[in-house]
Amino acid sequence: MTDPDDAVPRQFNRELSWLDFNERVLTLAADESVPMLERAKFLAIFNQNLDEFFQVRVAGLKDQVAAGITAPSPDGRSPAQQLVEVRERLERLLPWMEETFLEKVAPALADSGIVFSSWAELDEEDEKFLVETFEQRIFPVLTPLAVDPGHPFPYISNLSLNLAVIVRDPVAGERRFARVKVPSILPRFVVLPDGERYVPLEQVIAAHLGDLFPGMEIEQVHPFRVTRNADLTLEEEEADDLLAAVELEVRRRRFGRAVRLELDAATSQEVHDLLQRELDLDDDDVYTSPAPLDLGGLWSVYGLDRPDLKDDLYLPVTPARLVNDDEPADLFAALRRSDVLVHHPYESFRTTVGELVRQAAKDDQVLAIKMTLYRTSGDSPVVKSLIRAAEDGKQVAALVELKARFDESANIEWARALEEAGVHVVYGLIGLKVHAKTLLIVRDEPDGLRRYCHIGTGNYNPTTAALYEDLGFLSCDPSIGNQLTQLFNELTGYGRNVRYESLMVAPRTLRNDMAELIRQETAVAEAGGEGRIVMKMNALTDDDLIEQLYVASEAGVQIDLVIRGICALVPGAEGQSSNIRVRSLVGRYLEHSRIYYFGNGDGPGQPRYIIGSADLRARNLDRRVEVLVSVTQPDLQDRLQEILDLLLEDDEVAWELRTDGTWCRCSPPPDAEPHDTHRRLQELAIARSRQP
Repeated sequence: MTDPDDAVPRQFNRELSWLDFNERVLTLAADESVPMLERAKFLAIFNQNLDEFFQVRVAGLKDQVAAGITAPSPDGRSPAQQLVEVRERLERLLPWMEETFLEKVAPALADSGIVFSSWAELDEEDEKFLVETFEQRIFPVLTPLAVDPGHPFPYISNLSLNLAVIVRDPVAGERRFARVKVPSILPRFVVLPDGERYVPLEQVIAAHLGDLFPGMEIEQVHPFRVTRNADLTLEEEEADDLLAAVELEVRRRRFGRAVRLELDAATSQEVHDLLQRELDLDDDDVYTSPAPLDLGGLWSVYGLDRPDLKDDLYLPVTPARLVNDDEPADLFAALRRSDVLVHHPYESFRTTVGELVRQAAKDDQVLAIKMTLYRTSGDSPVVKSLIRAAEDGKQVAALVELKARFDESANIEWARALEEAGVHVVYGLIGLKVHAKTLLIVRDEPDGLRRYCHIGTGNYNPTTAALYEDLGFLSCDPSIGNQLTQLFNELTGYGRNVRYESLMVAPRTLRNDMAELIRQETAVAEAGGEGRIVMKMNALTDDDLIEQLYVASEAGVQIDLVIRGICALVPGAEGQSSNIRVRSLVGRYLEHSRIYYFGNGDGPGQPRYIIGSADLRARNLDRRVEVLVSVTQPDLQDRLQEILDLLLEDDEVAWELRTDGTWCRCSPPPDAEPHDTHRRLQELAIARSRQP
């Protein structure tokens, strides 16, 4: 008889699955085959990921526990149980991260001339340099805050690095606590004159505390860092002005409840207890580390010009058909000939999508440009092109999503710049995030108005487009143009019961469309045919669609899932998911595109290829505006199939998920050439750029 404790669950826990993903990132930091500065980069990513995890996921669990919520998640765990297991997992991951930095990455970087020095290790010349640096660049921006009867304990801002200082008045004999904030506007590590030795900024400040507290004795100094609940929650239904509501909530975020206190391992019990008490934290919320706090600052080290310690330089290329004698081709003419698929970062965002917007902005025949903007940057060429187009009198509309997590303030700032230039800015929708990546250009041509479209999987941000793997579909298909026109009219105005036939749009049709496509493959398999599903996404957590995939699997449909991050689905379980395989790619680029393949999606033996902005999560399907499009041009379908084949063959940066919830790193057979998807796609992009 089977022990109930050994029964296969219907789903994995989502918080633990997210930690599994971050563990795969940390594995790359510990991997000695990875170039040294790339390992430092992965440590930075791991730490920044953990910051977000605490601000949102741990904070959410703590809120549920505090509210007395005991209802289990889909995997059967209550919020309290999840919080316990999250902390247990962190007890294993954090020491590994610290060991990786202190015993592997830092020593290996030192062997290459990049040294993390402490103040005690500096010679006289180094100290003289840092004294001058402190006086000229650091001291003027510091603000010591003492705690005494006239000065209450200061507010410690989210993710700030600080020094806890105990000072003693040698005359009165009184001891006081003071806090010195390490300015975030300064580099995390101070570079010594040789350009390859670093001293933590907090150590430089600590060595000069006498300048901040003249005449006082410095008894103790300890670095610490606070993380707060930073999830943005809006009562949108009560908001008359969404922009004002978001601005207010962003300000409130600064005062969110503390959820984590990070301390240097040498912190005294006196300071430990004081900070824990003032921040109202439990013992389990305090984390001590022998490594420097906030290793996200390693991004500044990664920025060193040391190509010998990084992955081989790769410069994104431009597809041959979009270039004319080394100059950008007329992209409107190119799209009139056929649809185009661009694959970032292998193919350049700036010379494809960015170039299309640039050409549209300066083209006298273009009448209107409409875009959805989820995350971008104020200095983005796309934003500059929209401003130019508006100043030239074109009708320009930008739907800016103010609720893009942790980008709210930046989005507000550059959205106002767009508005000042005459762009029609719509600040999101009540109750929904607009996560779709869509562009519509209306052009007056001799045979009438023609609409040019872009539907993508990633944001209109050239910086992240160099790091994130994404796809973009460019077309002037009248049907797609008509559907995007209706979408923008619905987003910027009012509308109900809009029918989208060429697109799959959430929250309107996407959930039902996906379910129907899965059922269609199930029916083919049940009739004795070959049902086939391949899905690539960032996360899979939707309860209903997971159950639909289980049904399809047990009907005989062969299912491969490529999921970068959270996967709640349990693969390979007899009688449940025996025909489902799950893998994750974690490597040079952040896999971000969404591709959905259904072997019989357009009829028996007629596959359907779909790309777009949505993962299969309840938030994407029900609480966001998402857009997916079917790619029907045969040569573009071949390219998507090529990508899927490479993903499923990869044995270099791929991991496979087992039925017991563990992840196994793939490896090539002995004496076989490894299949590295990222490297192979670079080669294919270069070859494609050279085709006549």
